[in-house]
Amino acid sequence: MTANLRLHYAPDNASLCVRLLLEELSVPFETILVDRSRNAQKSPAFLKRNPNGQIPVLETENGAVFETAAIMLWLADRYRRCIAAPSAPDRAHDLQWLFWLSNTLHAALRLAFYPEQHIAVEPDALRQNARDRIARMMNLLEHADNAHWLDRAEPTVHSFYLAPMLRWAAIYTGQTGALELTHFPRLHNFARRVESRVAVQTVATAEGLGALPFSAPRLPHPPEGSAT
Repeated sequence: MTANLRLHYAPDNASLCVRLLLEELSVPFETILVDRSRNAQKSPAFLKRNPNGQIPVLETENGAVFETAAIMLWLADRYRRCIAAPSAPDRAHDLQWLFWLSNTLHAALRLAFYPEQHIAVEPDALRQNARDRIARMMNLLEHADNAHWLDRAEPTVHSFYLAPMLRWAAIYTGQTGALELTHFPRLHNFARRVESRVAVQTVATAEGLGALPFSAPRLPHPPEGSAT
């Protein structure tokens, strides 16, 4: 299938999840840098594609798609990989974890990253509360009996959503000792398995994420654009 896809991205942003999936699917796509240092995600041109002013946006032949989970689900269904088919018995299981990653873990990370956008008084208290919640969520994943995708050799759509979030928890939330993967052996093995894939190595090089972007993350050094 020939694709005409354009990913509006910034290094080490939520677009990373989509870019990893695109590379894993071997789908032809173009990247369009969104310059966060100039607040380009709030520009009139970008807002026409995503009125929320958030990255990522994927332009398709049928128009622009925003929201990370929506883009990833659309891609996985379109190319029939990395998620159970709509009629498969495991479909509900896959969807519940995909939306947990989006609505629960990702939402908590955003509170830790940008507490001042959500509360006017004592944003540091909100950040600490969010960090505590993230630690509990990581512990939940570490011991979840029904998160089988964490242990599979072949990645799923969840792999490319969770791995970047584990990275961000370790380097962007501040005072992150409790969120380091060394405390979570299952998640650490998961991160090492995902980052060993050729598609991940390609994206890590393109965005300056380092050789071990998930299991031993460091701040990025992107060749273009800014992560913040």
